[in-house]
Amino acid sequence: MHLLPLMFGILLHPEMLRVYTGASGTCTQTIKECPQGQQCAAMRVVTYADGSKVQVLNKQQCLDAEYCGEYSLNYGKLQYKFITKCCTSELCNTQPAPEPSKLPNGKKCYYCDERTCNNTVNCDGTEDNCFSATQNQGTVILKGCVSKHMCTMRDQSWARPLTYRCCEGNLCNAASSFSAGLVLLAAPLLSLLGISY
Repeated sequence: MHLLPLMFGILLHPEMLRVYTGASGTCTQTIKECPQGQQCAAMRVVTYADGSKVQVLNKQQCLDAEYCGEYSLNYGKLQYKFITKCCTSELCNTQPAPEPSKLPNGKKCYYCDERTCNNTVNCDGTEDNCFSATQNQGTVILKGCVSKHMCTMRDQSWARPLTYRCCEGNLCNAASSFSAGLVLLAAPLLSLLGISY
């Protein structure tokens, strides 16, 4: 009698993966089934302030394939690095994602502080594009380095409510109007990835 529901589950959901979920390295990990089309993932989000590591978040979950890989967002004074190691076999996300690369890559971009947007930052790791983010009125409020992957993601909710522009050349995110302020694009991205601070 108990075999019938199991058979229906196998027949109706043949591609569902079981995945560990929760914070890596804790005793509260649980097992759940991923929705069809998603993969098992081990994720690491590292936050740097003025070049020093200030926070590391590790998480295991189901995730769409487009979020797998390594990508980064760098505002000059603040930097967020995302490493997501994905796999497609049963309970394969047991190991935490590796540390992100901090090796300089030779690219430079402008970034904004509370006074100006003419500061330059050396990009590192996968930061292969510069970006500018503007408010609705066209006022520049953020600049920095970004991984091209973040510029091409299908779901751009990480950038709302801002309009942003990515470019590939050195210092290609040159000046226009400026307004002091720091809106963290990383918070919506973390929310999109299912991570809460």
